[in-house]
Amino acid sequence: MGRNKLARFKANEENRNVVQEGKGIFEHIKGNWRKEQFKNEQPIVVELACGRGEFTVGLAREYPEQNFIGVDIKGARIWKGSTIAIQEGLENVAFLRTQIELLDRFFAGKEINELWITFPDPRPRDGDEKKRLTSPRFLEMYKPLIQEEGWIHFKTDNTGLFDYTLDVLQGREDVTDLVYTHDFYSSDFRDDHHGIKTRYEAMFSAKGEKIKYLKFQFR
Repeated sequence: MGRNKLARFKANEENRNVVQEGKGIFEHIKGNWRKEQFKNEQPIVVELACGRGEFTVGLAREYPEQNFIGVDIKGARIWKGSTIAIQEGLENVAFLRTQIELLDRFFAGKEINELWITFPDPRPRDGDEKKRLTSPRFLEMYKPLIQEEGWIHFKTDNTGLFDYTLDVLQGREDVTDLVYTHDFYSSDFRDDHHGIKTRYEAMFSAKGEKIKYLKFQFR
């Protein structure tokens, strides 16, 4: 393991805005994000597969009246967003280092106001369907964690994953207000993210890939 990665892991251990195994808060954060982490009663917005946290931090800048949590398992990536948030004095940002399939161990029912799924691994093989973050398995996990009328947003460059997700959502009776576009930056939804691009989104866009986007609510 390189020195830079070791230094970043060490910083994560010290940074208050990183919640990870080995910290006392990690074991009892479920249901206590506002009280224990943010010290306020503001709405909570969660980004899954947040990577370096560009989107989580970007939204936090735009909405100081909300709390933002990026979730990813890669500590060296989380370090980047964590460090920027600290440097900018953004107290409404936190990062949770865990596997996304364990999300319900860290959030209580209705604790999340809004959820973003941004450029996840498309898992194109049929045998990997259950690992897709928009599969029925994951949707069933998200549903009890989201407050009523809370939006779930999904962005990807991958047409196969996007079409799969649409098929799944359109086949569910508990999904409402589903809207979508196959060309985000030419749509009326482009202002939903205030021009904030992740590193991967910028890379895909530069290659001419159309960014797909949808949002919906559970009944």
